[in-house]
Amino acid sequence: MSDYCSSDGANRLQVLIADYWRKKGFDVNVELVQQGFVSTMRSSRYDVRSDMVNGMPRRNMSGETA
Repeated sequence: MSDYCSSDGANRLQVLIADYWRKKGFDVNVELVQQGFVSTMRSSRYDVRSDMVNGMPRRNMSGETA
């Protein structure tokens, strides 16, 4: 499913991102934020937000900054 704005799709994307970086030895915090109803989408929207900077993790699994 390519709908990453729904609750289910955003949750799957959250897990994929966290698992990808965990396997590479990095600890990232990925959260879902509900944005409410969006009239153009005719549904509510979920955003996926993380503590990464420019798409890169800030710390590895030992807590050291990357």
